[in-house]
Amino acid sequence: MSQKQNIFVRSLRELKSTRCLALTALLIAVNITLDLLGLTVKLPPDLRIGFGFLCNAAIGMLFGPSVAMMAGVCTDVLGYFAGNLSMGAYFPGFTLTAIVGGLFWGLWLYPRRITVWRAIGAKVCINLFCNIGLNTLWLTMMGGKAMGALLALRVPKNLLILPLEIVLLYFGMKLVNRFYKMLPAAPAGSERAAEQGTAR
Repeated sequence: MSQKQNIFVRSLRELKSTRCLALTALLIAVNITLDLLGLTVKLPPDLRIGFGFLCNAAIGMLFGPSVAMMAGVCTDVLGYFAGNLSMGAYFPGFTLTAIVGGLFWGLWLYPRRITVWRAIGAKVCINLFCNIGLNTLWLTMMGGKAMGALLALRVPKNLLILPLEIVLLYFGMKLVNRFYKMLPAAPAGSERAAEQGTAR
């Protein structure tokens, strides 16, 4: 239990970093932009794979579950107001899904640990609990359709695209890690001290 508490505390401490705030805001913006542009890969039979989940995964991998859960809230709410107002009233269930998704990304991938098995575990949890479980429940509540009918469509879809999503996740996070290591190192001491000129 203490290990889980430590990872959340460590993730919260990431918020003190200007780099964390800047990169998280950038990834949220990219995620919303990809959603608004509808950039997906179409696969037969009538399957589509988006790339927004890579932004969520990157936040969780770089800055942990606490930051990823907060980013999930921002992405869902801002995404709704940016382009989904025409779809009707705001439904908080999908925000909860985004929070749970951020939790999974952070628990599986933080701090910057991407392996094949971690990629598999993270994406399986996302597809099973978030996509198939929670989102199907919300769609049932919103549309009044039987959950069994929705599951019959959503379960095969999520299983079919899972292998490709795992491949995208693994190599995508490898690339994110490489770019992250290329960023300039933070100055010694706290950023606040550096700004005040006390850390030289």
